[in-house]
Amino acid sequence: MFWCQDSTMRWLLPRSRPGWWSVGLAIALPVLVAVGAALTNTLYAGVPSGNSFLGDLRARPVLWLTMVAGMGSGIAAFVVGLVAIIRAKDRGLLTIAATAFGALLIVFLFGEAILGG
Repeated sequence: MFWCQDSTMRWLLPRSRPGWWSVGLAIALPVLVAVGAALTNTLYAGVPSGNSFLGDLRARPVLWLTMVAGMGSGIAAFVVGLVAIIRAKDRGLLTIAATAFGALLIVFLFGEAILGG
């Protein structure tokens, strides 16, 4: 585990294992979504999308898996970040930012589910 000796950076870095996991999962979200976007334009360029969530799984399984894994990592970043903040008393800025990033994703997904897309 990386511990910063410089006191000017201590407010930035997570201080607990769940804090580091939250940051890592938050970083995985845009990476997986970017991979999914690249798959849309390359591997599945001529394949039409499914009309539903499960229809898309049948039509484009690798794209579906990367997008669902990305959304799952964002939700997990929120949950693990809350554990780091509440139980481990982690107050690192990256932990708080990763938790907020996951919370924004959850709000977005609820909006898509309720209002439709």
